[in-house]
Amino acid sequence: MSMFCFQCQETARGSGCEYGGVCGKTEDLAQLMDLLIYTMRGIGAIVETVDIEPSGIPEVNREVCRGLFMTITNANFDEARMEEEIRKMMLLRDQLRGGLKESDVSELPDAAVFQAESLEEMQFKASYVGVLSTRDVNVRSLRQLITYGLKGMAAYVHHAANLGKEDPEIYGFIHSALAAGLKEEQTLDDLVTLTMKTGEYGVRAMALLDEANTSAFGHPEITEVDLGVRNNPGILVSGHDLSDLLQLLEQTEGTGIDVYTHSEMLPAHYYPAFKRYSHFAGNYGSAWWRQLTDFEYFNGPILFTTNCIVPPESEEVRSRIFTTGASGYPGCVHIEAEEEGKKDFSPIIEMAKRLPPPTELETGHLVGGFAHDQVFRLAEPILEAIRTGAVKKFVVMAGCDGRSKASEYFSVNKGEKEEYDESTREYYTAYAKRLPQDWVILTAGCAKYRYNKLNLGSIGSIPRVLDAGQCNDSYSLALIALKLKELLGLSDINDLPIIYNIAWYEQKAVIVLLALLSLGVKNIHLGPTLPAFLSPDVRKLLNETFGLTGEKPEEL
Repeated sequence: MSMFCFQCQETARGSGCEYGGVCGKTEDLAQLMDLLIYTMRGIGAIVETVDIEPSGIPEVNREVCRGLFMTITNANFDEARMEEEIRKMMLLRDQLRGGLKESDVSELPDAAVFQAESLEEMQFKASYVGVLSTRDVNVRSLRQLITYGLKGMAAYVHHAANLGKEDPEIYGFIHSALAAGLKEEQTLDDLVTLTMKTGEYGVRAMALLDEANTSAFGHPEITEVDLGVRNNPGILVSGHDLSDLLQLLEQTEGTGIDVYTHSEMLPAHYYPAFKRYSHFAGNYGSAWWRQLTDFEYFNGPILFTTNCIVPPESEEVRSRIFTTGASGYPGCVHIEAEEEGKKDFSPIIEMAKRLPPPTELETGHLVGGFAHDQVFRLAEPILEAIRTGAVKKFVVMAGCDGRSKASEYFSVNKGEKEEYDESTREYYTAYAKRLPQDWVILTAGCAKYRYNKLNLGSIGSIPRVLDAGQCNDSYSLALIALKLKELLGLSDINDLPIIYNIAWYEQKAVIVLLALLSLGVKNIHLGPTLPAFLSPDVRKLLNETFGLTGEKPEEL
């Protein structure tokens, strides 16, 4: 077996990819990712052993977060860039180790000292340090749960750093948690404790990003977003990084080019800072997995700011894709940051001028912008609706969307009740349709595309779908729950009229899950299937401790 990966919900046979990833990554790329993680564990071991203050190694901190981000599902498919990142990480690692005595170096783990000069040496080394190098299935399960949480955390920290907000203590935890993956003497209790601590720092990382976004762009506002197109050439922005979008809008102002969002960039329209750009046209298309169709009809160039790349089937579409930040795809132009994070998007702008406007896919509008600040302003009508019984329950349907063939979804009539195959993503559409009219959906992340274009109506002035934003804006949903708990005078967050029906696909959803668990939230339904990296014993532990389940939530 040349690779093994089970970090995403779509992993092969629900157990693990062994001969190329379902996501599209090659066996060689998967091995390089394993080695990159291993090298960063070595950096963590050095930082911990030497007791290096994270505030004194800013380049190392940012590069480790970028490296973790590059290994998230669907982020980077470029083997050459992965090899380059490993070399960069080895250099930083060796510089950190440079001041140590030889006797101290001898005490460091292999990850902190190994050398691999050629690509062949890297691949050989990688074959010994992957997921399956941890033999005990429960230790492996918890280590991977922590590692995937760190990947999600690093993504949020990376975005915050791009906006000038950093927290040395979060960096310190990431280094320490990476190093912990090398410690053979750890017990299962140690790993459970570290898992919960990962969730606590996940909350802190999401709070940091919320502060970064709102201080840079203002608090999200209730906003109507156009789904149609204009007659000008366009650039489509996908991924998650708002700082990249702002730079692109600044550079396209006055050029006659319109800028559209795709998938997780939709919530950018909710921020006041972006509304001053008249050429910020609207949202085009749907969730990330629909891009093979969406990009075909967009006609203009596409900028990937982060993960959620689907390998393009068309060479013509590939020629219009640009990547930046942690994202990458072979054959696509990659735009690196220059001094102080500035990026030159002129190649994208010049291409857009030569290409026709986007083909219209749909018309209409979406309404969003219900992040914590906006919802707090609506607290009184929401409380009144709860007290009078107009709103009986809230359903948190946040998280990641994913591929699901229509033929995999079915319903059969059993008496007067329809049964749905909940192992597919269509389950979430069916669930939203079947909700009682006095239930309200709280959402964040691209999972909303399963139901945000349904006509679910409103309860008085309260829309039945309250979209807080991107997946990282699940922090807003946690704050809203905590505020409701306070206003309703409850002692336990689990006494709220809220149930959790969360979809997951990749590792940012993992850190959101761990963050919710660390806040004491229980009885979460996680689907459409539970993670393959959770061993039976770890599943049982999470179920018995937190009520986490893959079973369908409360019957309707």
